[in-house]
Amino acid sequence: MSNELPQGWTTASFMDVFDIQGGTQPPKKTFKYEPTGGYVRLLQIRDFGARPLPTFVRSKTTLKTCRKEDILIGRYGASVGRICTGMEGAYNVALAKVIIPDRVSKYYVFWLLQSPTFQRPLLEIQRSAQDGFNKEDLAEIMLPLAPLAEQRRIVVKLEKLVDQVAACQQRLVKISTLLKRFRQSVLAAACSGRLTADWREENSTQATGSAEDLPSGWSSSSVGEVLESLKYGTATKCGYEKRGVPVLRIPNVVSGKIDQTDLKFAELPAKEVNQLQLTAGDILLVRSNGSVSLVGRSAIVGKDQKGFAYAGYLIRLRPNRTKIEPEFLNLALASYDVRVQIELEARSTSGVNNINTEEVQVLHFLLPPLPEQQEIVRRVENCFKLADRLEARFAEGQKRVESITRAILAKAFRGELVPTEYELAKAEGRSFESAEELLERIKTNGKPKVGGKRRAAGQGSKKRVVVP
Repeated sequence: MSNELPQGWTTASFMDVFDIQGGTQPPKKTFKYEPTGGYVRLLQIRDFGARPLPTFVRSKTTLKTCRKEDILIGRYGASVGRICTGMEGAYNVALAKVIIPDRVSKYYVFWLLQSPTFQRPLLEIQRSAQDGFNKEDLAEIMLPLAPLAEQRRIVVKLEKLVDQVAACQQRLVKISTLLKRFRQSVLAAACSGRLTADWREENSTQATGSAEDLPSGWSSSSVGEVLESLKYGTATKCGYEKRGVPVLRIPNVVSGKIDQTDLKFAELPAKEVNQLQLTAGDILLVRSNGSVSLVGRSAIVGKDQKGFAYAGYLIRLRPNRTKIEPEFLNLALASYDVRVQIELEARSTSGVNNINTEEVQVLHFLLPPLPEQQEIVRRVENCFKLADRLEARFAEGQKRVESITRAILAKAFRGELVPTEYELAKAEGRSFESAEELLERIKTNGKPKVGGKRRAAGQGSKKRVVVP
């Protein structure tokens, strides 16, 4: 690897330059959720997220602590390799503090540890999720080391570029919000008559019976008035073994359609199969969930799901097609006015929100004539397809932006981001301390000991010790 690096750089094992100190896990009985005298904040992986939930523990000399400028590495599970900084307190066993020599830039190390150069080999360590990594593992990871002055220039350039990437990501997040609002606006216009106002003018009929505040030909209706039937699903336990009939569940009700990705099966009595068989145009509605926003979520059954059964947390609505198009009813159930009614009716029992068939039947909405329902469905589908295309491009853009940071970091630690110290020194006719000389100085003076003290010159230990 050293042959691939710029002149003046070198490579070294993680443990030849740095050290780590594992955290401590105080007894849970000492935990408090408000700052109190004699207590210190206990840092956990979750504390470095967008919404930290601080925990405080009794301050003891045996606790491993860190300062804001210290760098912590996630040691376990999905958080292995996560780099955290910017908080102070005691840190628990899921984190390890990096001990950095004075002659190496902490900011250089912060970015280096997030780069593929460190992350890739770290994630390839063959250990269980709970074992994490230890010092012997880190001793196998070779890292590029630049001269100190070049480290600082790399950091300045990196921070500027990463800030630009972050600004781009923030703009992309706004696109997602705009698309969500666009869909909501289309749905509101569709269910109020605004979306097809021009269609009614071009296809005017002598419709009567509408109230003055309703679009021509429209009437106020309830869900129960436009259904042939509605029925709860089976309580029989389902499994992934393909025996019996496919059974649709809450995870299959997605974005107004049926998603068969996570499909289970159940062996049902013939009578129950006949009662629960789905047909194209049926609507499945979530009647029970821990999240009130999911109660009342609906999806229309397609031809591919004909003959399927459905689980007990769902209600099957079978529309009367002489009164309503199934696709229009599915749109109406997702509209803001109906969602407000559902969330008001949904009641919580032991943390689970429910809505029953009687409450579903009295949900009211505006009902247009069948021909206008068909036109509304056509227009909404066209608008949503446009939003889907934009969302797909947005998702691709997000992936590209996320890959930019990795590419910048890889470039930085190949020595390609800023002029090298060797090039500048040569142009200015001066000498400089190479990374090899820097590394030798670190070894001569001794790495910082765990706990902050230095070894005496010549006393550097090569022993590999597992993180406690």
